[in-house]
Amino acid sequence: MSFQAWTIFALFWVVFVTTPGPNAVNCITNGMSLPFGRAMVGVSAILTQASLFLILSALGVTALIATSPTGFFFAKLIGAGFLIWLGIRGWIRAKTPVLADARPARHVYLHALAIATINPKSVAGYLAAFSQFVQPDVPIWNQMVVIMPTALIITALSYTGFTILGAVLGRAALGAVFNVWVRRVMAVCFITYGVLLGTSAAPQTGR
Repeated sequence: MSFQAWTIFALFWVVFVTTPGPNAVNCITNGMSLPFGRAMVGVSAILTQASLFLILSALGVTALIATSPTGFFFAKLIGAGFLIWLGIRGWIRAKTPVLADARPARHVYLHALAIATINPKSVAGYLAAFSQFVQPDVPIWNQMVVIMPTALIITALSYTGFTILGAVLGRAALGAVFNVWVRRVMAVCFITYGVLLGTSAAPQTGR
């Protein structure tokens, strides 16, 4: 991968992971309600999902997933239902005082991993990256040496930033009415993403 191609890929990935979505909302929510160290466990879960999807993309598995309408249909229904359920639960619990140590790290990790994985539209981002930036005449694993660290570092920085934002909002809103409304906004975001996911079309594999 040339330096120019790497630069374009890096810029694409910055946009991909900084555009607000379910992962970002979950990181902000974790930052607001958990000690920072435990909230960062959620970021590690996103990096786990990103590593898996990058490897699957290199192997061509995501392209196979994207060309399966039935699989995509059921995956998006499950994902949409999960996000909507999180949103409804968050709205109902908005007035409930948050216990900073209520959730163990394992729960934080698995919850974040589920949110990162169940959204089949994220497959589109990986397909776009690999269809546009991978050179067919160069062995894929030689390119992954550049692609994977770049993607993971940018992903880590982005979602760490969202987690820090949540921590700042949490301190500013602690014990205030503002806290309830911030949590309700996060809940509405989950519901909105769920509805959008449920009505989404399958990602395309063509260039």
